[in-house]
Amino acid sequence: MGVRGEGQPPADNQSPAENRSSTGKQQRSSAEGIGDYINILSGTSQNILGIVIAALATFAAQIILTRTLGRAGYGVATVMTQAAFVLSFATRAGMDMAVLRDVAVEVGQGRFERLRIPVARATLIAAIVSLVFAAAAALGSDAVASVFSIDTEAYPWVVPAAALGLPFLALANVWLSATRGLKIMRYTLYVFWAGQPIVWVILILVGWQFATTTWMSVLAYSLSWVWASAAAWYFWRRESRSWARAPMEPGALQRLMRYAGPRAPAALFSQLLFWTDLFVLTRYAADTEIGVYSASLRAGQVLVLFLTSVSLMFSPFVADLHNRGERQRLDKLFKALTKWTLAATMPVFLLLVVAPGDVLKIFGSEFSGGQAALLILLAGQFINVATGSVGFVLIMVGRTGWDLAVYAGSLALNLGLAFWLCPRYGMEGAAIANAVTFALSKWARLALVRRFVGIQPYDRTYARLLAPSLASLGAMFAIHAAITSGWLLDVALTAIVGFAAYAAVYLAVGLTPAERRGAGMVLEKLRARTKTS
Repeated sequence: MGVRGEGQPPADNQSPAENRSSTGKQQRSSAEGIGDYINILSGTSQNILGIVIAALATFAAQIILTRTLGRAGYGVATVMTQAAFVLSFATRAGMDMAVLRDVAVEVGQGRFERLRIPVARATLIAAIVSLVFAAAAALGSDAVASVFSIDTEAYPWVVPAAALGLPFLALANVWLSATRGLKIMRYTLYVFWAGQPIVWVILILVGWQFATTTWMSVLAYSLSWVWASAAAWYFWRRESRSWARAPMEPGALQRLMRYAGPRAPAALFSQLLFWTDLFVLTRYAADTEIGVYSASLRAGQVLVLFLTSVSLMFSPFVADLHNRGERQRLDKLFKALTKWTLAATMPVFLLLVVAPGDVLKIFGSEFSGGQAALLILLAGQFINVATGSVGFVLIMVGRTGWDLAVYAGSLALNLGLAFWLCPRYGMEGAAIANAVTFALSKWARLALVRRFVGIQPYDRTYARLLAPSLASLGAMFAIHAAITSGWLLDVALTAIVGFAAYAAVYLAVGLTPAERRGAGMVLEKLRARTKTS
């Protein structure tokens, strides 16, 4: 039996009433599909604003740290703050992603009364686990410092200062995940992207009035998460206080724990992949080289900021659509968002490839020596971006066991490569370990999502990105070669001209006819929303 195409007459055995019903369903499906794009684009645009604010605040913090504490002090502060951030993915006990998935599924079914108690239980579990980790780290501060080859006499109190923030890191992220499950992104913008980095800068400047030290800088980071957790609780409470509190169904807590169990170590491993090579490098390199490599990692990770913002907004849609069995709609969203993420990230990638040394000078002139490591790191992060939100898809459809298996294998590979390459090639060896691990990890997830969910992010329209990319690359090389003095002017003009060339060619030939029609429909919907709001 053939499938009736759009615009064809109804089949002979289909009544007019059935045809009207079918047409109504198609219209509702189309409207819901457009609504998906509007919600995701709206949330992503909020994230983009947050990313800009976060990037400016983070760069400000790092410039302040490098120019005040020097490369060695900056390296120690980076290691400890990132160690706390990475460890928090374990201390959340998987409750952040479990809450996000459960809230999205229950909201999709209209069961708001089944949200408040599970979120409360999840935050309690995260609080208990994180307090245990924080106490253990503070009491064993000498042992923790020795893992990262930190001299506690030169840098006292850095471990307890970092440990203080662990419970608040966990709680803030669980409450923010609950609000994202409602498909509300603005609270993550207010608290995670914009608020916490700005508060950190403010607290650094205030704290240095009492002690201009590395431990005070780390303490300011922890205190910024105290503020973030309070703000995140307030926003979740404001959204949920009017809902009834139905008791959890029998077995619901056990199901939550089964989902979160593999997710807790997997989340830790996922963050370790960004930083394990740095931690290994601390055993073989001087503090100054560690500081330079830290800056290279930070610069390379700029590529994934847009991917992260899309993934955070896409995640609840994956859980909701998969739960309702709408695989085709999910596949279409996955393809579109992955392509758009790559398209939006490409000009930033090209800028970093063309002028890596000048970009690193933002941290200070002595950091330009990390350009070779940065170029290697970019290869891995490009594959990370080009594979899209594949990891979030695997998690949101409930395959946390497979997610853990991939992360465990990836971490083992990263450690093995780092311990092999760092003694021989220093920071360039660490960068190779990072890039190879990210590439293989994301390819494995692509295969698993194709197997278990039956979707993948690629089609022929990706070829349309080639022309704008080549145009941007040529423009950037020309400007970069023409400017022989003034690194800041070089970076600014190379970025402006290259981005303009990319945008012009992309708008001319990069958009497919369907994307142009869809963009017009989305703009119409956004204008209608603006008029009615």
